[in-house]
Amino acid sequence: MATTETNTPTLHADKNQQPQPIRPARRNGRWSGYTHLLWARILELKREPEVVFWVFIFPLLLAAGLGIAFRNKPADITSVVVIAGEGAQKTLAMLQSSAAHSTVRATVLDRDAALKGFHFGKFDLAIEANPDASYTYYYDPARPESVLSRAEIDAALQSAAGRKDTLTTSAQSSSEPGSRYIDFLIPGLLGMNLMNSGMWGVGFALVEMRQRKLLKRFVATPMRRSDFLLALTSSRLVLMVIEVGLLLGFGVLVFHMRVQGWRSILSVILLASLGAVTFGGVGLLTACRAQKIETVSGLINLVMMPMWIFSGVFFSYDKFPAIAHPFIKALPLTALNDALRATILEGASLGSQSGRLVVLAVWGGVSFILALRWFRWT
Repeated sequence: MATTETNTPTLHADKNQQPQPIRPARRNGRWSGYTHLLWARILELKREPEVVFWVFIFPLLLAAGLGIAFRNKPADITSVVVIAGEGAQKTLAMLQSSAAHSTVRATVLDRDAALKGFHFGKFDLAIEANPDASYTYYYDPARPESVLSRAEIDAALQSAAGRKDTLTTSAQSSSEPGSRYIDFLIPGLLGMNLMNSGMWGVGFALVEMRQRKLLKRFVATPMRRSDFLLALTSSRLVLMVIEVGLLLGFGVLVFHMRVQGWRSILSVILLASLGAVTFGGVGLLTACRAQKIETVSGLINLVMMPMWIFSGVFFSYDKFPAIAHPFIKALPLTALNDALRATILEGASLGSQSGRLVVLAVWGGVSFILALRWFRWT
């Protein structure tokens, strides 16, 4: 029987040669894995239509609602109650004949009903006429509208009683772009939206992948942990550009908000980029070990709640005691909001805000380093 020879080469193993580990081919350089992960994360956003609403539509609706509410706000109506008794009708007539009549709504009620209405906030001020022709004001010093009503009503009654003003004064209203509430609000909403999208978009996505066992599959790949976390964090930069453009454009077109020059727009983009990366790092740190959606939701809300309250999104943090200001300014959202307002409304340069930039960089850098160290795939 003939033997057929083949040309298959014979492999001879060298007993002294150590087995070499299989190394992945490096085809596209150091950042190949990172770029592929970043692109994959961006493509995943197509399957998350809720992102479009919460990241893009919701801030515009919030800005529109608050802007309209405070844009053409009419003069505040002072609601006062006159306690029934001797002199009550005379007091009511004096208020109705005063110059402030158009902004004063006065009612006469018996004592119990009047004080009850005042205590429950139905009236800003309660007035009682005394037998000696004097007046007693019931007001709440903790309510600004009650304090202002006391001064306004006292001036109206004094004027109706014949008091003459010895000084001639004039008043002029001022509501120019840059000094309105909407101008204060838009940068705060922009900072808040960057925080929300960074924390939820990174932290929530990470825990969701852990629950779906996707992270276990990544362990078997030659992917670096740092590339994975960095791609997850920097994917927010793509959304950030759209967020900034929509919200700023909405403020400029609808409410005529002023942005101090093109240099300020570039500075806003750089600040927003730094803010997005910072809160992405904080989101990574929050979710680096969380196992359940409920857990990471509680942690994210715990981290963001102090910044919602103290960082000056809807009102200035100057209203808090001065002793708390250093702690408030150390929060990343406070630094971002202050920097955005200074840049948009005042045209401040980035160099003049080095302290705020350092706060953001420290929060982002430390959070990412700790997340890289404590992160686990399972």
